[in-house]
Amino acid sequence: MSTEVITNFIHGKPIAPQVENFGDVHNPSTGEVIAKTPFSQAHDVDAAVESAGKAFPSWSDTPAPARAKILFECRRLVAENLEALSQLICEENGKTFGEAKGDVTRGLEVLEFACNIPHLLKGESLPQMAEHIDGTTSREPLGVCAGITPFNFPVMVPMWMFPLAIACGNTFILKPSEKVPRCANRLAQIFLEAGLPEGVFNVVHGGREAVETICAHPGISAVSFVGSTSVAQAVYEQGTRAGKRVQAAGGAKNVMVVMPDAERDSTLRAIMGAAFGCAGQRCMAGSILMGIGEIADPLQESLVSEMDALTLGDTSRDRSVGMGAVIDSQSRDRLFGVIEKAAQDKVQIVRDDEQCGIRSGSAERDRIKWVVWIRDGELHRTAVRARVHR
Repeated sequence: MSTEVITNFIHGKPIAPQVENFGDVHNPSTGEVIAKTPFSQAHDVDAAVESAGKAFPSWSDTPAPARAKILFECRRLVAENLEALSQLICEENGKTFGEAKGDVTRGLEVLEFACNIPHLLKGESLPQMAEHIDGTTSREPLGVCAGITPFNFPVMVPMWMFPLAIACGNTFILKPSEKVPRCANRLAQIFLEAGLPEGVFNVVHGGREAVETICAHPGISAVSFVGSTSVAQAVYEQGTRAGKRVQAAGGAKNVMVVMPDAERDSTLRAIMGAAFGCAGQRCMAGSILMGIGEIADPLQESLVSEMDALTLGDTSRDRSVGMGAVIDSQSRDRLFGVIEKAAQDKVQIVRDDEQCGIRSGSAERDRIKWVVWIRDGELHRTAVRARVHR
């Protein structure tokens, strides 16, 4: 079976960039290469900006209710394709099917909000704000906007950005993570099918060169970014230096503190969802757990029991799986490095790959490490987990 070669999506058409460098897109559950992502160059971004720039005058001049009507149709088609989009996420991101459906559903909520754009775009007025002076404000589109999005939410995070941008009369260029390119192209196709004019929404795939070109391009008025803190800082600095409006969301370190009077069942559900949902690969993942006082030891015991009960497997084929794989071997190796360093630091290992007993349909293939450790005495407890990407 031939491997799919991803194309850019410019002016309503799939465009194959003339590049030499491609990145492998893996199914995280199996390690199988399912597609090749092109690392687009500056001229590919130029083509997308040209397309979006040509579409901007007529789109921004389209009455807001007419734009909203198209967005309502977009919303209908995305909802109609919810299961298919969710399956795409499972295949290229590794989420469980339930998590993938949540990804699409959260994106739909933003799209529904954007459908109210005629009301949201209303300005304000203040007659006689000074002698013989009336004050008015209006909301105007900026022009061509761009979004740079991460792998962990292939539908939700892009849909934080482009539905509202285009609803306001802007045109848009999306640069998704090179690890999850297929969802972005499918969204572009759906929006085109719904009646969005050509050039209003474009997709350019790639890595650093595409990002830096977007940040510096004089034809782009605003950039929105979600990803690592280091790249967020670079995007913000480069974009604002070029005179753009920039919003850049970086990473977070989330500490969960459990007090002695916490209700056991709801607390455990919250911890498991925060620490292990989406294999821990989300901005608000709980990375440090602190049990205060007398609850610390019982909390550890309960948490280990809940961890042992999680079922791992191939999320692209089995919808009953409780947690999927991390995105790629780089993420796997980073997690194993944390675990190995903990052992070197003589941290107490409560669960490892020999003790965990987690149910997996392919135990010989998928080596799993789970760890709970204590640091700095009795307060700090951290759960770290990883599933090997073959």
